[in-house]
Amino acid sequence: MSTILTITFSPCVDKSFSIPELIPEKKLRTSIPKTEPGGGGINVARVLARLGTNAIALYPSGGYTGQALDELIAKEHIPAIPVKTRNETRENVIVLETSTNKQFRFTMPATSLSEKEIERLLESIEHVKKLDFIVVSGSLPAGIAPNIFSRIAIVGKKKAKLVVDTSGEGLKYAVDQGVYLIKPNISELAYLAGKEYLHTNEIVHHAKSIIKTKNCEIIVVSLNAAGAVLITKNATVAVTPPAVKVKSTVGAGDSMVAGMVFALSRGDDIETASQYGVACGTAATLNAGTELCHKKDVEVLFNQIRSLSNKALLKS
Repeated sequence: MSTILTITFSPCVDKSFSIPELIPEKKLRTSIPKTEPGGGGINVARVLARLGTNAIALYPSGGYTGQALDELIAKEHIPAIPVKTRNETRENVIVLETSTNKQFRFTMPATSLSEKEIERLLESIEHVKKLDFIVVSGSLPAGIAPNIFSRIAIVGKKKAKLVVDTSGEGLKYAVDQGVYLIKPNISELAYLAGKEYLHTNEIVHHAKSIIKTKNCEIIVVSLNAAGAVLITKNATVAVTPPAVKVKSTVGAGDSMVAGMVFALSRGDDIETASQYGVACGTAATLNAGTELCHKKDVEVLFNQIRSLSNKALLKS
């Protein structure tokens, strides 16, 4: 069994509820709030647990909210390494307006980390032996320089495959320092390519250029409801999901990353892994609020995606 470590530099506690209508200057009666652990890597670990494999979740945890986060993660039986911090862990709020089915997402500022706290996080990685995958997912808060990925150079010593799902300068440093797989959306890919905007027909050219000139093996570009495009040095594969009724997109990207890592950890090839990842991301959109994907939905969607792929091959 593969050993997987997820790293979340900016975790949170997600609170979601619904209201009939969002009206200013009025006391609004909400549904009973749902509270869940959140943050990129934590969500990846949660999805991996649902799929049937354990990942160790490493994250900073501070104050009352951090304690609540620790308890929520323990309740889901996820192995965890919380690193205690001085500043309070943030909360996020997701509100569904039932009259319009619109979703409002209030994302609080990321909690800053001190240099000592960052060092403790990095030291914690050293204590995990025989790692197969390290997944760094989510934004980088204040106090963490984008070159943090050069500090996670221990990945080379452990021969683990580094999977990164972040944005901005952090993503740029990751592909410079060395990464196995990244999952940008089209705007993040444009940023890596030094462009303000990319058309879909430009994705493959620029992704292959990044793979050729940078230190990155695999790029899976997320196209939201349209699925994803897998690009490697020698292959390009479009992964198209069936149309579904979307209730929420919260956690869809994290579910996609988890699905790919899960499939790779059981020995699937990268094309199959990208299809399984798209199935997980699509399955997450079937649920309201901050709910992530469920395995039964994933398996149905995965089989449909495989079927669509086989039909496309027969036509080509």
